Amino acid sequence: MEPIAIAKQAVQALDSKKARDIRVFEITPLSTLGDYLVIATGTSSTQIRALADEVEFQLKQAGVEPHHIEGRATNWYLLDYHSVMVHVFGRDAREFYNLERLWADAAEVDIADWITEE
Repeated sequence: MEPIAIAKQAVQALDSKKARDIRVFEITPLSTLGDYLVIATGTSSTQIRALADEVEFQLKQAGVEPHHIEGRATNWYLLDYHSVMVHVFGRDAREFYNLERLWADAAEVDIADWITEE
């Protein structure tokens, strides 16, 4: 599966569980860590876990296994799919780590067509 398709599937999984402030950055020109960075916020520890579980489940259904998952007992999950990194934060953790600032030079991907309108 192409990296952009993995990012799209992750965004749709997050959206299906009502993640907040989903953003995607293309980091290919800036880093060898991967191609895309997906960031989302959950409103509680239960929702954060549900968001991460849904991303993992839907990508597994599509035949994509995570390379590594971190944070199962924290307020910040990282799902590493080699070319795509999915970060699911609680609000306070997201504000504290502010990955958008760290990746400010990365191009943001327009995901309007990937998510459902409310």
